[in-house]
Amino acid sequence: MSDDAGTLLYLYRDCVFRVPDGVQSPKAGSLLFCRHLTFRPGERVLEIGAGLGLAAVLAARSGARVVATDVVPAAVETIRANAALNGVTLDARLGDCYAPVAGQRFDLICSNPPQMPTPPARERDDAAAAADNGGRDGWLVLDRVIAGAPAHLAPGGRLVFTIFAFLGCKSAFARLEAAGLTPRIVAREVQSFPRIGFERLEHLREIDAEATLPAGLPDRVERFVIEGRLA
Repeated sequence: MSDDAGTLLYLYRDCVFRVPDGVQSPKAGSLLFCRHLTFRPGERVLEIGAGLGLAAVLAARSGARVVATDVVPAAVETIRANAALNGVTLDARLGDCYAPVAGQRFDLICSNPPQMPTPPARERDDAAAAADNGGRDGWLVLDRVIAGAPAHLAPGGRLVFTIFAFLGCKSAFARLEAAGLTPRIVAREVQSFPRIGFERLEHLREIDAEATLPAGLPDRVERFVIEGRLA
């Protein structure tokens, strides 16, 4: 823990990240996401929902030109602080989805957004709940990220995101193809079943169209990194 009350220090890939109160610490999905992102010097990178700036800082360290956005003001301040702490330059902006980058195009758009399906009448507006809330079927944020990607990708550009298996790989591929993007699975990993998932298990079974959840209490869930490429 740092000398600042309420602020944790998180070490990752020779970088140091401050994680203040109100900003979510990296979870297994975030680390899977970062392990399978590749960056080239000079390429234009957009991270949507950047949180504390983990992927954004790594991209900037690789020489990419990075814009990182988040809807939470404290997260944007944290991204800027973590960039400075690690000696990199990036552009952190406050705003929802593609609103902060209207008219701009990128070689890579990446996002590890909220995607936990939320039963009706369980939605909350506070920042802690918003970090997990993926809407009724988990696709609330992802659908917007996918739909807006073609207008913000350069030719040959990539959209990369993560999903839980119970959202459905077939569904992810169909959404990407409908947006004019060529899909592929970049990586997959079996992780511990999320605590919040146990609280919503009945609802998860209702939306699990590809029958990925086993009978009984699951202890593991598969997580995927998905790419959609613009021709």
